[in-house]
Amino acid sequence: MAVSPTDVRLNVSLGRLKMANPIAVASGTFGYAREMAGFVDFSRLGAILPKTITQQPRAGNPPPRTVETTGGLLNSIGLDNDGIEAFLERQLPYLASLGTAVIVSIAGKSCEEFVAMASRLDGISSIAALELNVSCPNVSGGVDFGANASLCEKVVSGVRGACSHPVLAKLTPNVRDVTEIARAAEAGGADALSLVNTCLGMAVDWRRRRPILGNVMGGLSGPAIKPIALRIVHQVAQAVKIPLMGIGGIATIDDVMEFLVTGATAVQIGTANFYNPAVSTQLVDALPAALAELGAQSVGEVVGSLHKAA
Repeated sequence: MAVSPTDVRLNVSLGRLKMANPIAVASGTFGYAREMAGFVDFSRLGAILPKTITQQPRAGNPPPRTVETTGGLLNSIGLDNDGIEAFLERQLPYLASLGTAVIVSIAGKSCEEFVAMASRLDGISSIAALELNVSCPNVSGGVDFGANASLCEKVVSGVRGACSHPVLAKLTPNVRDVTEIARAAEAGGADALSLVNTCLGMAVDWRRRRPILGNVMGGLSGPAIKPIALRIVHQVAQAVKIPLMGIGGIATIDDVMEFLVTGATAVQIGTANFYNPAVSTQLVDALPAALAELGAQSVGEVVGSLHKAA
């Protein structure tokens, strides 16, 4: 029987995190949402992830901080932010007024910092969940937590014990076996996994014989990394039982559907926000028809429905 797009239900659950639809905007690509107010009806999004915050203010890396590459964007921002207290005072009240789930991305230099930040954010009802940025390739030490299974489990477990918010662990593709890290995050109590952060890369000005980024290396995002992200979602979906949020090169409804059928329950839109600020709501609009095309009345019916190769 044919399914009408008007009959399709878009709500999803990632463990304890409930979202009105599976379209979220990725941390670091949407500012604190104020920047996008002229382009996006925030209440129509499944979730907003403002840029990562740290315990103390960070100046970030030296410029240049971004460079376009073939099929992607290299960034070396270095978690530039004003710190957790400034976020709570200046940014969260506005974010809480937008009518959608706010998932706060946090990063720490140590397990103790992650736990302290989670404890500080505990009990704040306007926060829907925490995303643990254990995988940023642009800061000293930050990627270590996502590249070492025991450290990853320790951070996730510590955060889970320090707060009542749902916890998502954002993992790096820059490891030998991402499924090992995914299982560790699951063992630590993560409600869901965000897959993936950027791929480590660099750009060079050969005439000047210098790296272009001020920090030499940075994180590659955009369409160039989508095949890598899809591969990781596929592998991790077979290795853990918790839900997944796909990230990496998503810009069209076809991209969204590819991640859903591969095993992601929701997705985050990142680099595409820079050149099409309205892309997230456009994808929300397109999603019911795409699901109906597969005869599905809900997102969950297509998640992980990928057939084996012939």
